[in-house]
Amino acid sequence: MGLRKDFLWGGAIAANQAEGAWNVDGKGLSVADVATYKPKVDVKDYRKQVGVTMPDIDAAIKTQDTADYPKRRGIDFYHRYSEDIDLFHEMGFKTLRLSIAWTRIFPTGEETEPNQAGLAYYKAVFAKMHAAKIEPIVTLSHYEMPLALATKYNGWADRRVIDLFVRFCQACFTAFKDNVKYWLTFNEIDSVTRHPFISAGIIPDQTENLLQTEYQAFHHQFVASALVTKACHETIPGSQVGCMLTKLTDYPNSSDPRDVLASFNKNTMNYFPADVQVFGEYPALVLNYFEEQGIEIAMAPDDLAILKANTVDFVSFSYYMSMVSSYDDSNLTLTTGNTVVGGKNPHLETTDWGWTVDPVGLRISLLQLYDRYHKPLMIVENGMGAKDELTADHQVHDDYRINYFKGHFEQMIQAVDAGVDLLGYTSWAPIDLVSASTSQMSKRYGFIYVDEDDLGHGTLNRYKKDSFTWYQKVIRTNGADLS
Repeated sequence: MGLRKDFLWGGAIAANQAEGAWNVDGKGLSVADVATYKPKVDVKDYRKQVGVTMPDIDAAIKTQDTADYPKRRGIDFYHRYSEDIDLFHEMGFKTLRLSIAWTRIFPTGEETEPNQAGLAYYKAVFAKMHAAKIEPIVTLSHYEMPLALATKYNGWADRRVIDLFVRFCQACFTAFKDNVKYWLTFNEIDSVTRHPFISAGIIPDQTENLLQTEYQAFHHQFVASALVTKACHETIPGSQVGCMLTKLTDYPNSSDPRDVLASFNKNTMNYFPADVQVFGEYPALVLNYFEEQGIEIAMAPDDLAILKANTVDFVSFSYYMSMVSSYDDSNLTLTTGNTVVGGKNPHLETTDWGWTVDPVGLRISLLQLYDRYHKPLMIVENGMGAKDELTADHQVHDDYRINYFKGHFEQMIQAVDAGVDLLGYTSWAPIDLVSASTSQMSKRYGFIYVDEDDLGHGTLNRYKKDSFTWYQKVIRTNGADLS
């Protein structure tokens, strides 16, 4: 059967990891602008080390430094987007997933009128994309909420942020209604309990009951997502709005029923945020978990009706690796993954950063998601971070990356042949950029090498890797030739 003829091949980036220009044209500070470079993270204390405290924020606000705050500089996509989109066009991209930085449109999040310079920038980007026949897929919240809302309201813990976010999104829909058809509300919405600051603007050391606050923030994001979905459908006829989940595929560590149960529980909580956005209601098992944990979600009278009436059109997700669970963590060897730490599967190889490589897991994930939701799917992040070497003649021979994608594409196509309705695939990332959790440049994902090191040194010149030509062929043949 193979992929649909209009399959959306492409790549994915985020404003906070690519644009740079952190204080240009009226942009305000975002939570990403206070994220520091973390070259070494202890697997046993991962969450604490990638977190942010109020003293960290105060120190960041007082400095103009970009060396220790790499997301402030990104890869200068803000000024080089035309060059980069030309390279994406050369690869044959049908789509590019990117995000709109909230603080380029509303610098503090509380302005009543949008920043026209920010709107003009994205208008120019979309015009360039359409000239290259590249369809935008736009994420409205991708780990870059205004810092002012984090420090003033503790981010999404406060219900007032819902209306502020809806105002921002409505401004985007009005400005770009002729430019964008596909929208995603929240990037990896399930991540609030893994990294509450970058995902929801929650400052842990300013929070009395962190678990309660995280789930309250979830609820506010669910309501906001539903309201935004409604607004998008009303403003842009024919638009499609999706949710976005981190697919943290988990296996039992053994056939011991207790391990099977541990894995089931982990997968259930991973699905929970997408369940709410797809079905428009809280799952019974999650409500029971709230009761057991003493979590009480404050809701407005119309909240549940809003969720039920405004569900998403499709489900998108990131997939990088799988992990294993046990009823007894001492049975596990721990390893890192996509902003998580979990059990390492001894049957799988790992990347330079310890992430397991599991192509079959992508196929399993597609089958699980489609069987659960019966909605069109889109893979909007998948890839491997590696330590690439640029040769003297500006070549990168990355057969390891080609092999990674080949294995995943083979399994992806088999899932489609099994009946999964898959709209498209966007790699993370088509071009090297600053990593999300540790703010490294040395963890390279792209088909395009960017001459910049972890401290910001380099020319920023772009060079095609061997994988560039390979992916170009894959797109040209719609996945028929993976050799």
